[in-house]
Amino acid sequence: MNKRGNGWALLPLLVFVIVYISSALLAKDFYTVSIIVPFLAAALVALVMNRKVKFEDKVEIFCKGAGNTNIILMVLIFILAGTFAQVAKSMGAVDSTVNLGLSILPSNIMIAGIFVIACFISLSVGTSMGTIVALVPIAVGVAEKTGILTAIAVAAVVCGSMFGDNLSMISDTTIAATRTQGCEMKDKFKMNFKIVLPAAIITAFIFVLIAKGGAATTVEALDYSLIKIVPYIAVIVGALVGLNVIVVLLGGIVIAGIIGFIGGSFDLLGFFGAIADGIGGMSELIIISILIAGTIEIIKYNGGIDFIINKGLRGFKSKMGAELGIAALVSLVDVCTANNTVAIVTVGPIAKDISDEVGLEPKRVAGIMDMFSCVFQGIIPYGAQLISAAGLAALSPFAIMKYLFYPYLMGISAIIAIVWYHRKKNKNVVVKENKVV
Repeated sequence: MNKRGNGWALLPLLVFVIVYISSALLAKDFYTVSIIVPFLAAALVALVMNRKVKFEDKVEIFCKGAGNTNIILMVLIFILAGTFAQVAKSMGAVDSTVNLGLSILPSNIMIAGIFVIACFISLSVGTSMGTIVALVPIAVGVAEKTGILTAIAVAAVVCGSMFGDNLSMISDTTIAATRTQGCEMKDKFKMNFKIVLPAAIITAFIFVLIAKGGAATTVEALDYSLIKIVPYIAVIVGALVGLNVIVVLLGGIVIAGIIGFIGGSFDLLGFFGAIADGIGGMSELIIISILIAGTIEIIKYNGGIDFIINKGLRGFKSKMGAELGIAALVSLVDVCTANNTVAIVTVGPIAKDISDEVGLEPKRVAGIMDMFSCVFQGIIPYGAQLISAAGLAALSPFAIMKYLFYPYLMGISAIIAIVWYHRKKNKNVVVKENKVV
């Protein structure tokens, strides 16, 4: 293989972008055609490229990448995460969590409170979409009763949903980011949390100020069960104390299942049905992960990764430049795919090679990919999050975009954190060198 790299090896990625965007434009909808189709097209192009290598050998290279230990482990985690989310939902955990939060909120900070509730729910369930579907209808009702613009209330939900999408231990993005970089979830969480917390606090304060003119109101009493919230708390605590993520998810499934049986939420067949639905909901992501891993392995074999590193590193004269470059790359892929998990899985192997070459910390690279992919996923008008929220609220996605304070502030916070971290580190190095002299 040529260490200088081969730009043509990146052709499968270009094919993916062309097929995906073309099909979306033809359908006038970015979600009509499954994203598996353009990824399959990219995989087939990768397999027929490089005539110097036998087709059988290229298939073997593809399978080697698709069967990588990290990929298979990631698939297993996806399966368990989907199972837990669906079992907990079927047991009534989502409804109880939502209703509890709404029952204890002071009416004068209702919109900011909805943002906080969305943060907690998305952090607990690991899905921005689940949070949006659960909370947007309630947010619309709150807006009607308080006189606040519906777009503001819905934006509060979307903002909070992206908070958990970025941080949750069972979020697809967190799993993908940490597995591709080979770091611990708790380390990535701690670093990310420090960076995004100021953005979340400022966002909550902005929503308080915006909602000041709203009329005070009281949302009717809502039913909730504290015991049904236990699985989410158990998962968060278990992950934070450093338990293996598989153990954490299995424990959450067992706890949710027991509570569901005792409470009569489902019987054995219902429990098995929830498991099947949860796994089924992750099937597309699992297939995509396998296709991407195999395709990237062929691209790497043909010199595509070396080309990106050698050409790209010309602009990466420092570790800070490398981190900003990875941030730009994952942002670009997310804008093209409208899927933050896919963006991370796609860029992850490339970011890992850049990280190893420059000497970056895996937890920082994982956090950067997760943050910037979530920033753009939360603001693109054709993303699943805004389309779903707008549909549920009967609004235009563009009406919501101008109130999406958290994604914007998260991006600003992330850039400041990268620059500040490396300037501080360089300053310390200079000080130490001066002392030695």
